[in-house]
Amino acid sequence: MTTPQAIQLSEWNVPDTEVCSAATRLVFDVSPRYIANHTVRSYLFARELATAKGQDYDDELVFLTCLLHDLGVTDYGDGDQRFEVDGADAALRFLREHDIPEQRARTVWEGIALHTSLGLAHRFGAEQAVTFFGISLDIDGSEKHLLPQGFADRVHAAFPRYDLGYAIADLIARGTAADPRKAPPFTFPAHVHELINGGGVTFFDVVGNCGWGDELVEK
Repeated sequence: MTTPQAIQLSEWNVPDTEVCSAATRLVFDVSPRYIANHTVRSYLFARELATAKGQDYDDELVFLTCLLHDLGVTDYGDGDQRFEVDGADAALRFLREHDIPEQRARTVWEGIALHTSLGLAHRFGAEQAVTFFGISLDIDGSEKHLLPQGFADRVHAAFPRYDLGYAIADLIARGTAADPRKAPPFTFPAHVHELINGGGVTFFDVVGNCGWGDELVEK
């Protein structure tokens, strides 16, 4: 059955392989609309940035990574790890269920697990890099000057934001409040947890409690 989401996405010439269509159905079924729309925008922005930079990449893998990258904030992908890793694990299970070759599935896993790790993701491969910059653009606007004029407006008209930045932060913070294991110290989820829920652990807290007797260096 052709879903409304599939019809809408077809207008943007996105990959329509069996696994891509299944990924689209999954994401729109299990995610709040602001998350589902974010994943689509991330792909569309990733594709345009790659074109602007002259980058070669596997379009199916970038689409899958972008579409599946926030499964960790849904009930479908919820676990006891930081949401990026929970989401990567959920995506890997999904791809294995659809008989995707292990190396291709692992590329998606890496792209999802690293998608909030500035300075790391782009060193793992073309697909991980293209995905990272597309997701980042949709969150913080980085490199949006490379998009064709009016492109972002058309994307937002088709896939509205619904206050994504604040909405996803609230969703992450609800998860970390319920299970502190989802906010390891010094990570992005821990930062969001501190912003919304308060508290937080500093590096000096860790050093001071390690038991090795390290003392603060006098200036």
